[in-house]
Amino acid sequence: IATARLSKACPINPRQRGFICASGCAENLKLLQLVVKTAKRERKHLGVVFVDIAKAFDTVCHRHVIEGLIQRGVDSQIIELVREMYRDIRTYIS
Repeated sequence: IATARLSKACPINPRQRGFICASGCAENLKLLQLVVKTAKRERKHLGVVFVDIAKAFDTVCHRHVIEGLIQRGVDSQIIELVREMYRDIRTYIS
């Protein structure tokens, strides 16, 4: 329910491959293979850039996440759910 409501207010870019129900890696690899194969066949130069935002989730202030949800008009019950998920979170390694 939370995912459905959040995705209405905060749509995911169609190029997004993380945190979605799809075989994103396989699809992206097939696309890359096709582009490389086409460039070779047509004897064209090809440049490829890979971008990975390391630790993006860890570096976003939780307050900004909540403020962004409010600005997008997300239902207050969902905002409170997200707020509670962030409250006093800790990681333990045993």
